Amino acid sequence: MNATSAPDHLSPQHLAVSTSTLRLYSWNVNGIRATIKKGLWDWMMTESPDILGLQETKISSDQLTLDMTQRLGYQSYWSHAEKKGYSGVAIYTKIPPINVTEGLGIERFDREGRVLVAEYDRFYLYVVYFPNGQRDAERLQYKLDFYQAFIDHANALQATGKPVVFCGDVNTAHHPIDLARPKANETTSGFLPIERAWMDRVVEAGYIDTFRHLNPTQTEAYSWWNMRAMARERNVGWRIDYFFISPHLLPHLAEARIHPDVMGSDHCPVSLTLMF
Repeated sequence: MNATSAPDHLSPQHLAVSTSTLRLYSWNVNGIRATIKKGLWDWMMTESPDILGLQETKISSDQLTLDMTQRLGYQSYWSHAEKKGYSGVAIYTKIPPINVTEGLGIERFDREGRVLVAEYDRFYLYVVYFPNGQRDAERLQYKLDFYQAFIDHANALQATGKPVVFCGDVNTAHHPIDLARPKANETTSGFLPIERAWMDRVVEAGYIDTFRHLNPTQTEAYSWWNMRAMARERNVGWRIDYFFISPHLLPHLAEARIHPDVMGSDHCPVSLTLMF
């Protein structure tokens, strides 16, 4: 199905972007309305990402305002969950995409508004809010089923010959280096062997974890912190927000960063810079 798009009344010069450097950001905002109140627009104006993917927007189409959908210089696209105040993803982009679609084509997943796919000249971009499996065994299985459906979908697009970039809150820390308390969380969804094994398969399929590729030994690099017990202040966190790229894009990988100094959510933004 097609994604909800904001009307485009922007002039071509507002959509211009460098042909050599592309800066992409991803951020689980844990409610876009709350993050707006905490300075989202000021941050966005300062950083000026070429493409920004948001997860967990927690907003319905009838709650969107022009201030949200028509940011100067950007087109915006949205996917909403059927359930009010739940899930949801969005893309803000300076570069007009060829096409933007919504979902994986599987109703049990698509009704939660977790996926947008934007096709650009050089790649497909997935912005994804992957499920959390901590509620119960049934929800964990839903998460694992979603994982498989997602990678099947991404592989099919990649097989067309155009590379894939996927970003978002994956809700799993891959390796012990990716969370502050690995031993204490071995039986917690988000660091279960079966979840980490799926991430192994993603890497074995050729997808590259851009941050870890460029920072193979960096410790204490996290993108999410529990809001309780001052975990962020003590940096007791998890790296569960990622940018993965197809191997064909590796020669264009210039930078991958985590931005823990950016407040406004229990997650912080992560970013990817590609050079063409």
